[in-house]
Order: sequence, then structure tokens, then C-alpha cells
Amino acid sequence: MIGAGILKGMAVTLRNFAGSYFDRERLITVQYPEERSPLPENYRNFPFLIYDGNNPQAGLRCVACKICEKECPPQCISIVKSDDKKPDYMGKPQFYPKVFDIDISVCMSCQICVEVCPFEAIKMDKDFELSTRERFNNLLIGKGDLAKSNDYYHKIHPIEAAEVDRNLAEAVAAAEAKRKAAAAAAAAKAPAAVANPSSASGSTSASGPPPPSTTSKTTPAEPNSPTST
Repeated sequence: MIGAGILKGMAVTLRNFAGSYFDRERLITVQYPEERSPLPENYRNFPFLIYDGNNPQAGLRCVACKICEKECPPQCISIVKSDDKKPDYMGKPQFYPKVFDIDISVCMSCQICVEVCPFEAIKMDKDFELSTRERFNNLLIGKGDLAKSNDYYHKIHPIEAAEVDRNLAEAVAAAEAKRKAAAAAAAAKAPAAVANPSSASGSTSASGPPPPSTTSKTTPAEPNSPTST
């Protein structure tokens, strides 16, 4: 029948129009920005940097390894490594980014920077309201604006953030166990060195049979032995 598809489509429209007065789930139009549709867990837009604690500078997880800068397909990340070091989440001194810029006018939201980061320092944000009247300078986001707390990460990606925190906690526990084992091994070697001072002082003498006498004895030559002339 000619026009059957149009009639079916209008029937769906009429059913949703009438049902919207009784069922809120049929409300297709959202009164943005007063009302906002919830974003799914896996939604991603542009990257941001995570810091632990309350200090965005001291708690920044990034160690300026520049892996994300090298692997970024559009080359929108720019990093300058610091000259000094600060302790990371495991207490190990690490470098940190003096400059960390992302040009979101070039970023393609591919998430490769997140996948290659070994320190769980960069993740994908859900913020999409980044429009501006300036095309270039206002779309270059610096470290100060990129740094966001771990609590914010838990708010936008609760399942993923919980898994990351669990992995980091296991890494810290493993490093602490390794440190304690090394300290215990060093403490066990100390009494042995005190009990055997000769070995501790580096002496190479050892008890054993006396060395052979150095007095040489002249043995008579064999009668048939050839003599040199």
C-alpha cells in the first residue's frame, strides 16, 4: 500500500505524543540546560589529569614520561618535564610536568593517551560544554585546568575509578611488602657479620694444614738422562 510507512511513522509519533501526558519516560525533549540527560558510564570527551589529595600540584599522578605525547595520533599534547622531583603515590621520587597542554581543537577523543599511561594519571572527561568564540588560544587547555581530583573521577566514572584505585592499592601493598622483605634481609645479615668479625674485616686467612716447606732439595740426575751442552 502506498504511504503505509508514513502512516506507521505518524502512528508512533501520535502514540508518544499522547503518552507523554501520562508517562514521563515518553518525554523525548529535554529542557536543556535546565534539564540534562544522564550520560552513560563509558561516555568520553576530552582528557584530564588526576591528582590525589587536596593539592593539584603535589598530588598530580603524572610523572612527565611523555608516552602519551609520543603516542597521540594528532599530536595535540605538549609536555615539558620538570628539573626536580617529587614523591609519587608510592613514595618514589619522580619527575612531574612543568607544562602539560592539550589542544582540544585538535584532540580526536581516541583515548589512546589513557590506554598507554602506566601511572593511571590521565583519563577521559565527560565535560562537553567547551564552546568558545576564540578558535585557537581558548581551546589550548593547560595543566591548571586539566588537573581534577580523584573524587571527581569517581563521580563521572564510578566503576572504572574503583577498579583503578584497587589496582593502585595492590601496587602500593606489593611495594611495601618488597621494602619490608629487603629490610628484614639486611637485618638478618647484620648479626652474622658481627659474629664473624674476621669475615667482616675482609681477612682472607683460613685455618687448614700448614703450607709446604719452601726448602728445595737437589735430586741427583738420572744416569741415562740427557745433559745439555
